[in-house]
Amino acid sequence: MAEDFARAVEDGLKLAKRIYLGNDRAVAAPRLAAPMERTSTAQAYLPSSPMVYAVIPDPGIVDNPDLPSYQPHVHGRCDPPALIPLQMNAIELDIDCYLDRALVTVTGTWRVHCVMGSKRCDCRIAVPMGEHGSILGVEVEITRKSYATQLIAAQDGNELEKTTQPQSGGFLKPNIFTLTVPQVDGGTNLSIKMSWSQKLTYNEGEFFLDIPFNFPEYVTPAVKKISKREKIYLSVDAGDVLKWSNTDFSFSFTASSSNIVGGLFLQSAPVHDVDQRDVFSFYLFPGKEQKPKAFKREVVFVVDVSKSMAGKPLEDVNNAISTALSKLSPGDSFNIITFSDDTSLFSTSMELVTSDSVERGIEWMNKNFAVSDGTNMLPPLEKAVEMLSNTRGSVPMIFFVTDGSVEDERHICNVMKKSLASSGSVPPRIHTFGLGVFCNHYFLQTLANLSRGQHESVYNTDHIEERLDKLFTRALSTVLLNITIEPLQVLDEVEVYPSKIPDLTSSSPLMIYGRYRGKFPENVKANGLLGDFSSFSVELTVQRAKDMPLDKVFAKNVIDLLTAEAWFLEDKQLKEKVTKLSIQTGVPSEYTRMIQLENTEEASKQSDTGGKKKIASNGEKQKMISRTIPIQNFSIGFGDITATRENVPPGYGEQRAPDAAEKFVKAASSCCVSLCNKCCCMCCVQCCTKLNDQCVLVFTQLFTALACIACFECCTNVCCACGGER
Repeated sequence: MAEDFARAVEDGLKLAKRIYLGNDRAVAAPRLAAPMERTSTAQAYLPSSPMVYAVIPDPGIVDNPDLPSYQPHVHGRCDPPALIPLQMNAIELDIDCYLDRALVTVTGTWRVHCVMGSKRCDCRIAVPMGEHGSILGVEVEITRKSYATQLIAAQDGNELEKTTQPQSGGFLKPNIFTLTVPQVDGGTNLSIKMSWSQKLTYNEGEFFLDIPFNFPEYVTPAVKKISKREKIYLSVDAGDVLKWSNTDFSFSFTASSSNIVGGLFLQSAPVHDVDQRDVFSFYLFPGKEQKPKAFKREVVFVVDVSKSMAGKPLEDVNNAISTALSKLSPGDSFNIITFSDDTSLFSTSMELVTSDSVERGIEWMNKNFAVSDGTNMLPPLEKAVEMLSNTRGSVPMIFFVTDGSVEDERHICNVMKKSLASSGSVPPRIHTFGLGVFCNHYFLQTLANLSRGQHESVYNTDHIEERLDKLFTRALSTVLLNITIEPLQVLDEVEVYPSKIPDLTSSSPLMIYGRYRGKFPENVKANGLLGDFSSFSVELTVQRAKDMPLDKVFAKNVIDLLTAEAWFLEDKQLKEKVTKLSIQTGVPSEYTRMIQLENTEEASKQSDTGGKKKIASNGEKQKMISRTIPIQNFSIGFGDITATRENVPPGYGEQRAPDAAEKFVKAASSCCVSLCNKCCCMCCVQCCTKLNDQCVLVFTQLFTALACIACFECCTNVCCACGGER
């Protein structure tokens, strides 16, 4: 999907050369990336900033709405439609940072500069987000119309899904949300507001925020007299600019001390909150300069080697584990288990970390990371827990990596829950990593929650090694175990997310959210175990959070945790709770669907009984006509057992490759458009005037034949849709 999108943008930039911009120009014509400047088309033309595109199925409508060029008509259609990036006139970036999350709002104005004033086209909005981004909403204002996204309960959206168009909206990639605004007139200005939340990254006592804000050159308005206004509400003043920002917006701030410190926020429940219990949130920072005694670690890597993991996924996992092994210290121990239908072990017992054992482990992976049929998860997990059952004076850890889903996942969770309960004061931490969209990420989240572990995921194959390395680094840098908050036991109806507080690591602060009834004590302590297993306690600074929207800051985490719990317990009430929380906070969930509401103003001098009315400045009554536009369901779901059984490789939005016949017909039916992309219409006219009669006859027969092929494909598709046969 991403590659198709990028190719459509490339085609759109070629089509944009038809647009006559006049003599008063400030920039050159849209420039395509040179082959030496890009590693792939997808990388070069995927949005690296908020963007809006004109969707062009008919190249004949492409022209300047203000200065028509009266070029000869272009025959043929763009299949798939080309995407011409719209010129941007103004942009505002508004960022609010709370704890480890940023709430981002971008407001901008774009103009349909590439479509005749008498024609219309769809406009596609693209919103690239940063680390663990979650879309919150999009609002659009155009002449006499407005659009806004909204979440509704999944059961209410079932009927609407039947009429959903594939390009109505959804995720192009896990971090790029798209939305289509239907049929906008050429020359129209679109005012768009986009909102999302994203996670701040943390490293050595500093928080970092990176927002995609790298605008390509071709979105700059070509006419000099158009003012370009860019505002960033953080530390930069408003002002006119000659060109848009061409780097991502980044900033960092220090938020730690030399020792482990923490605090606690209290807040009354919002007036219209579905949960009227009061809110609390506490945080712990690991300390930047503190060098406590490191925990001794016993680590078991459990890796899925089913056939779907073949190639890059398994190679990246191999590389990440090899790097993690090299970071273990003398005194640590490790083992490696692979599973498909069968289970294989590097060693029958835990191996002490030495240069020799690490080298043997890497050699074993290179030899035994060979794929085979089946995905049997329970035996390797039971074996890993058994190996760590006699752990003393160390932190036992299991890293579980898979791209698949199986039928007995709830049974696996129950078995692990029982085994962990009998594993002593420091049971194994199960850290889970899910690849692609076919594994059940909520099953993996549940496994992690049961054991104070952590869950990480990657939905496509681009960043497997990078994300897995982050999980290893975070989990292996534990500085405080078995964390508890002292006064929680005396409160009524306390609920903590997650219910088992994870360990504090040196590479990431700990942020916990909860609900309670009663009076919170004034003196609050966080307790835990240090690397030498001595007790540790720290006073938490308690303060009232007046202007901090804690419910929105933690909404994504809470919804994910409650969804995992609802899946595990098969609890209908929890599902309803997630639905209400999702609609209230605007964060999508598995139990809600996003729709787009269209409101149209229709002026009428006579009274009308239907629709909402308002009085315009000229005294006319305006009737508001509303329409619901369904958006494609983009939830990840609860795994795909069939895809796992068939060994479908992990990926995001991957589609079936077309066969040879489809490729030929598509190429033939789009040949006219491709030719238009290579040369302008005037060149074609001049060339045709120099052809002799015989040559013209040959070309006429050729293009007639190609057109017939396209018509044949169209007719047979219609025939099949009607139930006939080809």
